[in-house]
Amino acid sequence: MNFPFFISALLLLLHAAYSSATTVGVTYNTMTPDVPPPEHVVPVLQSLKISAVRLLNPSPAAVRSFAYTNISLLLSVPNYLIPSFAANRSAADLWLYSHVLPYHPRTRISLISVGSDAITDVATTYSTQDPSTILLSAMQNLHLSLRDLGVHTVRVSTTFSFVEIMTTSFPPSAAEFQEPISSLILRPLLQFLDETNSSLLINLYPYNVYRINAEIPIGFALFQENPFNFRDDVVTGVRYRNLFDMMVDAVVAAMAVAWQENIPVIVTETGWPSETEPQAAGNYAEMYLKGLMKHLRSGLGTPLRKEGVTEAYVYQLFDESNSKYNGSSANGTYDYASTRERAGQHWGIMHPNLTMKFKVDFSASTWILGNDKRWVKVVVRLCASLLSVSLLL
Repeated sequence: MNFPFFISALLLLLHAAYSSATTVGVTYNTMTPDVPPPEHVVPVLQSLKISAVRLLNPSPAAVRSFAYTNISLLLSVPNYLIPSFAANRSAADLWLYSHVLPYHPRTRISLISVGSDAITDVATTYSTQDPSTILLSAMQNLHLSLRDLGVHTVRVSTTFSFVEIMTTSFPPSAAEFQEPISSLILRPLLQFLDETNSSLLINLYPYNVYRINAEIPIGFALFQENPFNFRDDVVTGVRYRNLFDMMVDAVVAAMAVAWQENIPVIVTETGWPSETEPQAAGNYAEMYLKGLMKHLRSGLGTPLRKEGVTEAYVYQLFDESNSKYNGSSANGTYDYASTRERAGQHWGIMHPNLTMKFKVDFSASTWILGNDKRWVKVVVRLCASLLSVSLLL
């Protein structure tokens, strides 16, 4: 046996498995009333080994709070700014001068989402505006502003809701983007993402699909390992073991129909509301989060995309007072359209006193192929040592 070659191959295999795991972060709305300020929240996030945060309605002070933390930020531009970004690049410049330039790269800003669930929100809130024309224009102007200001590492995208843009979640082979959204908005937008090496951002909730489909077993939605927790796509012959993968692959298949199947996918929101099921059934929110973390950190990806989603953000850090969050307001203070689907539910994973509601491990040392990643590190170091010894012989 070629011992050095064997060890090198094993090292490459383990490294590929280890590095392919999805980055898992949390969504944090700094405008939520009655929650701790960012300067108190950031140290707790660091202690929990959370490496990525999606900031809704980010304030300059919140962005500054993440400086020198090694936590990557995904910033969401409020929906009410989309028309002004589309109309005039100076509006995009002004936002960047206050939210990005003073802090980047000390604060690791990786991506900016121009709006969230903006298609419906813009059409209903600003009846004179056409989202099919202003959304992409706003993204293009922000991208050009970043480049003109010498910022080349921050990507630009926008966030969609799965239920807003998809025709079906099963079978994934039959999935397409809804019309006329597909031809008017998504196809040109996907072309922009491809040209700028950006990602498709999508809010994806198995809870919502499970809630309206009584035939879906709860274990299938909660990543539970059960012999009957599967669904087969008879067209592709693919077997799905959880609802999350099925929904992600529906998006992947729809992108393939649009001739853009290689664009990375980031799940900007996913989670499960607490206090909505009988306690005797178990804590579904905790079960979902633990199953999600284990699955995403396994590096197994989805049946149609072996690398899986590149990032996933748990919605959300703290509960919101939903009576105050009913979409956009005139000044954009409470600018979050998705709360229409979440009224009266608690999605937070942390109490206001900065203690966790659930025992969920956000560190990178979780399971991979059924084994703890810490053991993978040990094996990698051992193989490296054996390789060094063999080269000396």
